[in-house]
Amino acid sequence: MNSQFRRALAMALAACAGVAGLAGCGSADQGDSADGKVTITVDCQPPKSDKADRDSWNADVAAFQKLHPNITIKSVDKFPCEEPASFTAQLRGGTEADVFYAYATDTDQVVNSGQVTDITQYVNDKTVPGLSDLDRTTLDVGRRGGKLWSLPRTNYSMGLVINRKLFKQAGLDPDQPPTTWAEVAKDAKQITDKVGHGVAGYADYSAGNNGGWHFTAEMYAQGGQVVTADGKKADFNNAKGRAVLSRLHRMRYSDGSMGAKQNLAWADLLKLASAGKVGMYIGAPDTIKAIHENFKGDYADFGMGPMPGETGPAPATLGGGDQYFFKKTDTPAQIRAGIAWVVYQELTPGKGQLDYVRGKRIGQTVGQPEPQLFTGATEQKVEKLRAANATIPTDNYAAFRDNPVPFKVEPPNAQAIYKVLDTAMSAVLTNPHADVTALLDTAEKQVNQVLAAG
Repeated sequence: MNSQFRRALAMALAACAGVAGLAGCGSADQGDSADGKVTITVDCQPPKSDKADRDSWNADVAAFQKLHPNITIKSVDKFPCEEPASFTAQLRGGTEADVFYAYATDTDQVVNSGQVTDITQYVNDKTVPGLSDLDRTTLDVGRRGGKLWSLPRTNYSMGLVINRKLFKQAGLDPDQPPTTWAEVAKDAKQITDKVGHGVAGYADYSAGNNGGWHFTAEMYAQGGQVVTADGKKADFNNAKGRAVLSRLHRMRYSDGSMGAKQNLAWADLLKLASAGKVGMYIGAPDTIKAIHENFKGDYADFGMGPMPGETGPAPATLGGGDQYFFKKTDTPAQIRAGIAWVVYQELTPGKGQLDYVRGKRIGQTVGQPEPQLFTGATEQKVEKLRAANATIPTDNYAAFRDNPVPFKVEPPNAQAIYKVLDTAMSAVLTNPHADVTALLDTAEKQVNQVLAAG
């Protein structure tokens, strides 16, 4: 954008500042009209197959439009909300919705595409009530070059998921999950030895890019990282990386506490967990929801503690989520309307996704400590609503909820890095003679190639 255009735009925005309401100034051919009405397309409408969520979304659109009669929301029926290949094609072609969904890990791709609008000047305590209480790490996922490009929709952070029933059978206290990796190894062996029947005291991923994902989480738990701060070099071929792989190799082959079934991808581990064959694994609260909804596991059987560290809860854990961006061609009125919708649907306690009264009434899962979008008074309000309408045993999450661990986002080029690191994770869990040093040497070279290629 040249300086002359920036000055002209600044003057136009200043002229719009005195216009009441959200419609403001904008071109009639891009969703605005002479009478101040504005239309925006918004993707990630739940699929027809998910009737409860679909009906809730449609009800929210109707309620929002009643509050803002000058705004029309056109929902885009798009599920999954993001499919990588088509998402990239849409960015290249500029065919995404006016307000479009993306994973947190796609922030660089979206901003670098030039197809998104800087919303910094539109976001303040008036347009986003509770802005000061928004979790700073979550909000900053959408910040690049000192500018804000998105608003968060959801987030997650990993902790230690436990099978409470297996803990009890092994003589362990499920209300006191292990908080160090040494305790995880000790309890895993106790579960395997005392429960028997092919139960793995601890399980981990090593396929489908999930192994590299978990390696990254476990590096963060060590106080380490996977790439350097500037994102240009691998940073796991060190004592912390060796500790992660060596511990897993020892638990697999010396302790015998990880079971014979390996090369697990995402659904594989959750199926085993739902069948009562896994005592512990690292994951976010939504994995328990998946165990219940996809594999018929019982919420009462599962709980969570904080991500383990070396001497107590980890200094950091892996987190992520998703967000809404605003298309480059959006008018100022469309941007303001889009922000108002995202705030209503995603960021208002008691409304949209945080309408826990409705969630309980229509039979949705209520009570998991996720998303954790806020801090301070706003988070207290959300938690109070969530607890009052819980449909699951929330005390099972107390150790996780009451001991929050700061989260770090995924590395750049995450999926390509995870694919490389899958190989190292698979080797230490399937080869009794795996050479940890050699595995990390090879992975470092390959990840550096990934990062160099951009």
